[in-house]
Amino acid sequence: MTITSTGRAGRQLHGGPVTYAVLTLFTAGSLFPLVWTAIAASRDNTRLARTPPPFWFGGRLLKNLGTAWGDAHMGLALFNTTLVAGTIALGTVLFSTVAGFAFAKLRFRFRDALLLLTIGTMMIPPQLSVVPLFMVVAGLGWTDQLQSVVLPTLVSAFGVFFMRQYLVEALPTELIEAARVDGANSLRVVWHIVLPVARPAMAVLGMLSFVQAWNDFFWPIIALTQENPTVQVALTGLGRGYVPDQAVVMAGALLGTLPLLLAFTLFGRQIVGGIMQGAVKG
Repeated sequence: MTITSTGRAGRQLHGGPVTYAVLTLFTAGSLFPLVWTAIAASRDNTRLARTPPPFWFGGRLLKNLGTAWGDAHMGLALFNTTLVAGTIALGTVLFSTVAGFAFAKLRFRFRDALLLLTIGTMMIPPQLSVVPLFMVVAGLGWTDQLQSVVLPTLVSAFGVFFMRQYLVEALPTELIEAARVDGANSLRVVWHIVLPVARPAMAVLGMLSFVQAWNDFFWPIIALTQENPTVQVALTGLGRGYVPDQAVVMAGALLGTLPLLLAFTLFGRQIVGGIMQGAVKG
């Protein structure tokens, strides 16, 4: 296979041996942690403690996966994490797009001040909000319930800023004015103009939000327990004990990673296509 791309004059640009070597090196470096996790998950704890560590698969992968699935309630954890991450990604994309459109194209009092205030919240360490947030969650009776993880992260300052910056360049003001002249209200402008134009950026933001919510550990470990866990909370249960079984922990980590790999395999082309479409429009 030859790597080609079309230049401005229609000339085909071909990738040479150096390109293949660099791509192979980066691919191997990216895949090594996943491959090592699978290798460690297929061994036993005694073999992992030896030096040098194993560099090839053993015969205990299915047994360790079954142990991790049962001990960590991984079925419930995967369902909860999919629900939480999907809801957070959907809410972040929707609310951030609408707020980004307002900051980018609408005129209202204190717009710039509110934007600066929104961006300023990104500089506040999340650890400072844990105590008051937990007090609110406990007062509402939401401890160990999924809404305690979903609602505080339905919108992010980064998402608002990201969508605002994209819509400033990608959405012509004349297009909005033309829709207003045709009698479109704000809801129709958002639905028929803003969302189609913002689709590439929404795909990127949705991907980033989903992955971040899937891997989030700090707040879920405080708000949830092993009885109703997300994947990251469930994995902490595998590491307990005087001598944790590292092979089972690796098997649990592999189970928690496979859904993300499946999602990227199924939707990776659409995500990359959306990114490229936004790059061309920009």
